[in-house]
Amino acid sequence: MTFRLYPNHQTESLLRYHRKLHKDLYNAAVNNRFTQYQKFNHKVDYFEQQNCLPAFKEVWVEYKELPSHALQATLKRVDFAFERWFKGLGKRPRFKSIRHYSGWTYPDSAGFKVESNGENGYLNLSKIGRIQMRGKAKYWGKPTTCTIIYRSDKWYASITVNILEQIFKPDILPVGSVGIDLGCKSALSITDGENHQQIDAPQFLRNAEHLIKKASKDKRRKQAPNRNKKIKASRRYKKAQSKVSKITRKVGNQRQNWVHQVATEIVSGNSFVATEKLEVKNITRKAKKDKRKKQKAGLNKSILDVGFGMLRSTIKYKVEQIGGVFVEIPTRQVKPSQTCPKCGHQHKKTLDIRVHECSVCGYIQDRDIAAAEVMLYWAKGTLPGLGTSLVGADVASSTPSTRKRKQALSMGQLGQKKRQKSQSHFAVHELEDVETSSSGEAS
Repeated sequence: MTFRLYPNHQTESLLRYHRKLHKDLYNAAVNNRFTQYQKFNHKVDYFEQQNCLPAFKEVWVEYKELPSHALQATLKRVDFAFERWFKGLGKRPRFKSIRHYSGWTYPDSAGFKVESNGENGYLNLSKIGRIQMRGKAKYWGKPTTCTIIYRSDKWYASITVNILEQIFKPDILPVGSVGIDLGCKSALSITDGENHQQIDAPQFLRNAEHLIKKASKDKRRKQAPNRNKKIKASRRYKKAQSKVSKITRKVGNQRQNWVHQVATEIVSGNSFVATEKLEVKNITRKAKKDKRKKQKAGLNKSILDVGFGMLRSTIKYKVEQIGGVFVEIPTRQVKPSQTCPKCGHQHKKTLDIRVHECSVCGYIQDRDIAAAEVMLYWAKGTLPGLGTSLVGADVASSTPSTRKRKQALSMGQLGQKKRQKSQSHFAVHELEDVETSSSGEAS
């Protein structure tokens, strides 16, 4: 649950001071790891840096004012960044400026206290004071961790709470089942096999694009910062930058609000949802060289404006929250937009063909609705021609790397394969010996 904080001038100065100290500790920990490895070939881990905190506080006495658990959480961020780098999941950890260091975390309730029942209230932070907060949580429980975030000149508190699982599940589970196809013109095409519904894309970014362009043009006329020439940003530049951020932030908030409203409406009447598995990162890549770059850029913007990934993940967690079933259809295997939901016949269609017309059974339907029907029938195991079932949905809808993991053999199966290989190898050698001996007798 995220709450907006409203600190007074004195409290805000303390928040900024604590944020700066945590940023400096983060950079010092990153520098310590690189220095120790480059000069002494010594790999520093989290526990070693954590044990050095008391000695660190003796040298840098200002850190004695900060709670120890919050400092340990900052060191844990450093450890997490290095672990991601070692596994190839992230880039090399770098020093952070104050602009790119959002905040810090209290990993337990010793550093903070919440005076609220889930709606508005106050937040007491150790060594900082009491801060008014506004917001409403859908569910409430015992607060466990608190993360202070500074974003767009505003302070927020992200609080995690312990909630009993039975609170999420409704008394009566919805019995509906739907298939959903995501698109750019119609953001969602929803069908239960008989009734169909299409929700148009809201186009929040497209509607605000002219405002963003105008604000960005005003910003370019101001004195921008330049580190190489040691030029600081002017006050007018910062003001113009704040205006651009405000517009883009509003677009993001509008999209997020719309996504939650749509997902709630879907889950309110359905506990079984089937949709296609989309790799948004892959389908929004830049066009290759000598291709239609302008058209691909426009398509990417439309896809990101709808928020395919946010829609899918929000619907998924809301369905699973009430105890329902969420199935992702393997797009390459099923090919929903190329398959007829009535007979299962597959016929390739280009993107400009918006109506599905089957040449075998004569079924005519909107292309997106037909694709949603295919996904629903495939998940239920009633799609003609493919012989699918819900049992194989998880395996088929997983990512390529997951498929490889699921195809990997267990230790017992590996032992059995090894014994079979050795037996076959022994049989081949035995056959060669028999052939050799028989040829010798013949000669």
